[in-house]
Amino acid sequence: MTYNLLKGKKGIIFGALDENSIAWKVALKAHEEGAKFTLTNAPIAMRMGEINKLAEHCGATVIPADATSLEDLENLFTKSIEALGGKIDFVLHSIGMSPNIRKGREYGDLNYEWFLKTFDISALSFHKVMQVAEKKDALNEYASIVALSYIAAQRSFPDYTDMSQAKAALESIARSYGARLGKLKKVRVNTISQSPTKTTAGKGISGFDVFYDFADMMSPLGNATAEDCADYTISLFSDLTKKVTMQNLMHDGGFSYSGITSELIERLSK
Repeated sequence: MTYNLLKGKKGIIFGALDENSIAWKVALKAHEEGAKFTLTNAPIAMRMGEINKLAEHCGATVIPADATSLEDLENLFTKSIEALGGKIDFVLHSIGMSPNIRKGREYGDLNYEWFLKTFDISALSFHKVMQVAEKKDALNEYASIVALSYIAAQRSFPDYTDMSQAKAALESIARSYGARLGKLKKVRVNTISQSPTKTTAGKGISGFDVFYDFADMMSPLGNATAEDCADYTISLFSDLTKKVTMQNLMHDGGFSYSGITSELIERLSK
């Protein structure tokens, strides 16, 4: 069922790689709800994924951009405004990558150059997106900006290593820039702390299946799927949430507030 929640709205969606990615699901939902948007990803990610297939389905323009590059971001906002015929109403930041995780480096043996790269891609890029948008006056009043996070920003999880610090920085940036953009243009900035999700990136983390099953047992409602996250994101892009900003919003089936569950007790008792 659709509600035309985004009818007439224009946006930019970062990070749609393939059909498993949350950004892909958000794009499909945004299209169903009446939005027009551009799709963007780093050139290397675009070669690995199927973004053109998504663009064709949604009638979207694809604009390659490295989110760590100010020049690329300036070009992205300029071309998006041209393609969409006006300023931007919503932005999804669905970007995260750790070279240390990809190359199997343990937390006590991190490569610090890679650590800085993790920060740049996964957190600092969020600040860059908003700084470029502000300087170009690219956002309409009551625009909504959302980034995807994870509870490892607050808690220790094995194998998530330096991404934990990147997500913590991402959430801090949302608060600081949310305060700024709220005063300047009534723009909302939030992060969604999503359940472990079976995306291409998520499944690349060591021990992900155990991670996923544990969270599912600890969540009264079960893990939130990529489709569930897309629905939640659309609500944050809509005018129904005009006063929600600077929040890290838990979207995890109750995992973040569960101490222990009967399912886990039963499993551990065997």
